[in-house]
Amino acid sequence: MLDKAAWAWGVASSAALILALAVSGCEPRTADRDTVLYASGADLQSINPLVAVHPLARQVQKHVLFLTLASYDSTLRPVPRLARWTWARDRTELVFHLRQDVKWHDGVSTTSRDVVWTLEHAGDPAVAFPRSGELRDVASVTAPDDSTVNIRFSAPQPMFPDVLTDLSILPAHKFEGIEGAAIRDAEFNRAPMGNGPFEFVEYRPNQRWVFRRHEGFPKDLGVPGIERFVVVVVDEPATKLAGLTSGELDFAGISPLHVPFVRKNPRLRVIDYPIFLSYAVVFNDRRAPFDDMRVRRALSMALDRQALIDGALSGFGTPATGPVSPEHPWYVPGPPPQPEPDSARALLDSAGWHVGADGVRELGSQRLAFDLLTVGSGDLVLEQMIQAQWRDIGVRIRIRRVELATFLAIAQSPERDFDALVTGIPGVMSLGHVAAMFSGDGPLAYPGYHAPDLSAAFAAVRAARDEAALA
Repeated sequence: MLDKAAWAWGVASSAALILALAVSGCEPRTADRDTVLYASGADLQSINPLVAVHPLARQVQKHVLFLTLASYDSTLRPVPRLARWTWARDRTELVFHLRQDVKWHDGVSTTSRDVVWTLEHAGDPAVAFPRSGELRDVASVTAPDDSTVNIRFSAPQPMFPDVLTDLSILPAHKFEGIEGAAIRDAEFNRAPMGNGPFEFVEYRPNQRWVFRRHEGFPKDLGVPGIERFVVVVVDEPATKLAGLTSGELDFAGISPLHVPFVRKNPRLRVIDYPIFLSYAVVFNDRRAPFDDMRVRRALSMALDRQALIDGALSGFGTPATGPVSPEHPWYVPGPPPQPEPDSARALLDSAGWHVGADGVRELGSQRLAFDLLTVGSGDLVLEQMIQAQWRDIGVRIRIRRVELATFLAIAQSPERDFDALVTGIPGVMSLGHVAAMFSGDGPLAYPGYHAPDLSAAFAAVRAARDEAALA
């Protein structure tokens, strides 16, 4: 199934995110330590929740600048944030009751108008909100008064919509006259105004985002213990490490290769924890030779996933068997994939790909040589190891690195102008996400693959689960 869907699942199904922080950042704040500097490997580009795709940008939205309707507690139960709610008996309607003490940072009250505007535009195809597919069951969003929002669904909902814990509410009055695709280029994206615990101060492209504590934020929602939060763009791992060791940075994601060095420094502490993230090589099955399942399967069989983890992640990860992390409660255990380079060579031989004079396989005028698109910083250890493992079976790749916006534009454009790419796949939270991923309807469907039978099977399983939950 994975081969048909044009995925070669690689590594880090439950990869450890390595985060180094200065110990002083954990100690009680002193007068000269009221600012926390957090290093990001790439510019956040936008803080607009309808537009942003950068993982850190989404965290800044939810926890720094804006409020979501709900959030998760430590047991992963949805709890009120901006609003409390009640369900209709048949679970086809969700009624939110907004807090009346939350104001935008310009002094205007946050009302139901803002919620309705945000949800309506999140479902607008022209806006292209990354999680819009999760709102497809929303039939209507109305506001009977300033503090009440009614969301009606086309079918009973077995659980609280996860997207409502992730989508921050936006100030409708700041988007007067701005609609559709124009929202993606609005000036607000670079100079946002929120209603959260911090307010926006400054943005310098590819340098930093600065936020300061908002004194009018409701105290029962959590008052920040620091005055300023600064996201600093530092794209080189060595520079991050130097910033941490010198005390110029408080937090930074570091290369796993640097962990032994950091652990020797008494001023620094390494934190690692499981996350729902898989790295994968995605083949574009719209073009040859990736339209041949035998080629895709051979490339997947040639990968030594454990070697990739040991070499690129210093062991902080596990071999992935599919899109669902072993940490996920719906994970179905399977045999760990083993490297089979001999079988990969035999499969390519049987498909007519013979090794040419320069060691690269050929079939007629075609050569098994292509570009591998990637995004990131550093020395690209993972990509270079993949390059070496495929070279061993007669496949030559050129690593092509681009910045994030260009990567997404290429990978998700209708033209799909790439051969193969390396990407991190966020954690799968529901069967609906899995179905969208494999059916080609979701944002992760980079290859453009579509399997009606598989989509129907997922729909049947999802319906059975929903029926059981509502019983």
